[in-house]
Amino acid sequence: MAILQDIKVSYKPLGGFIAIGLAWSAFFAQMPVVKAGTGASDGAFGLAMLWASVGAVAAMWMAPWAYQRAGRFAVPLSICVIAAGLVGAGMVGTLWALAIMLFLISIGTGVVDVLINAQVAEIEARTGRKLMSLNHSLYSFAYAAAAFGVGGFRTAGWTPVQIFWVCFVILGVLAFTTIGRRVAVSAQSEGPTPNAGLPIALVLAAGALVFFAFLTESSTEGWSALYIERELHGSAQQGAMGPAMLGLMMGIGRLSGHVLTRAMSEIRLMVLGALLAGGGLAGVALAQTVVAALVCFALVGLGVSVLAPLTMALVGRAVPQAMRLAVIARVSVLGYGAFFCGPPLVGLIAEGVSLNVAFLVIGGVIGLTAVTLVPLVARLSVLR
Repeated sequence: MAILQDIKVSYKPLGGFIAIGLAWSAFFAQMPVVKAGTGASDGAFGLAMLWASVGAVAAMWMAPWAYQRAGRFAVPLSICVIAAGLVGAGMVGTLWALAIMLFLISIGTGVVDVLINAQVAEIEARTGRKLMSLNHSLYSFAYAAAAFGVGGFRTAGWTPVQIFWVCFVILGVLAFTTIGRRVAVSAQSEGPTPNAGLPIALVLAAGALVFFAFLTESSTEGWSALYIERELHGSAQQGAMGPAMLGLMMGIGRLSGHVLTRAMSEIRLMVLGALLAGGGLAGVALAQTVVAALVCFALVGLGVSVLAPLTMALVGRAVPQAMRLAVIARVSVLGYGAFFCGPPLVGLIAEGVSLNVAFLVIGGVIGLTAVTLVPLVARLSVLR
């Protein structure tokens, strides 16, 4: 009953979280066939994703500026940009054209992500409810559901463009549901303004923690299907199960985190999550069967799920309303740098050594955050 009340309180941002999860899952679950259609190597494809991710980082930086001008239509219009880029990604046949479509998806994602996180943080501050993990869980469940669906469509012989058109329609409906009231935004939050008065140390520490959480997430979701199909010789359906399992367990982890934060500290939960994610990626690197890899991907999703939403929640509560959107935008820019370099990093390591080693490296990095960045963010949040 409490969860239903929380959903009712924060239902407007939910469509944005679902839209982002649906769009990226639909793309990553088809990454093997999309990549094959361009004829690109692992390294070249990774670099194309690197260039495309510039759109997300730039859009996040400009999200407050866009919100000042589009108001309550900023989120739905950005979802429409995501939908257009997704359909385009299914139509193009060259790597450079695909990079342009990914650029569009990234721009829409950047604006939506910053604004919906700011909306949830504002609702948390106004109502006293802890809602960030719940909202992020909807992203993960949407991601998992889309991956399962795409796997079934691929098995039935559907082409990427056919699947993306289905997503286009769904995204249009979701865009309509996100039209809501304006969230209070101060002049200080308008675009890339000077950082006077902002808690720079907290922004940098929180941004770094979100960065490594998203590095783990993006590296796993972006390459899991390819890893299962190419390295472990799995089928298309099994390949789609990689991102699907990750998304499903992230959803379960975030929904559980929504409940567990009422019984244990957020910091302890984040430490345990980072350690579990690191162990899961080590297991993926050593897996010899598809089943073993899927179990380890599930552990990764369960562990990494709580890091970003709880960090955003801590930051949102630590700063006054006047600077909340500006701070969350800057933390998001730093964090989403992981989507800027995560998949390309894995691609370059995979080409130079192997995908196994790439997963092992990322696992070691996220494990270290448990004893470094998590305590630092906790201390800085309390000091505010």
